[in-house]
Amino acid sequence: MGRKKYYVNVGSGEISQLKYDNNEDFIIYATEEDAQLLRAKMDNMNHASFRSFFRAHIPIWSYHNDKANDDYDSNLTEAFQMIYDLGDEETKAHINSMDVL
Repeated sequence: MGRKKYYVNVGSGEISQLKYDNNEDFIIYATEEDAQLLRAKMDNMNHASFRSFFRAHIPIWSYHNDKANDDYDSNLTEAFQMIYDLGDEETKAHINSMDVL
């Protein structure tokens, strides 16, 4: 199966084949399966963020022992690794400059 060009914005959780507004933070070339896997990682980040939101409102639960935070961080790292692996040279340079991997 061939690779297609996708525009990725991690902050908004957007993965699109169409360049629109500010969705071009990262450009990747991925198969449909790769894009679905990246989507799953970003969805997992969203779910973990939602769970962290509720934990933040319960003061007896300490933030540093929060599985939701750990889940968010691991999915974020995995997402950036995928974006790096599938990205063009500019994307790879951008991620290297961010020092997130």
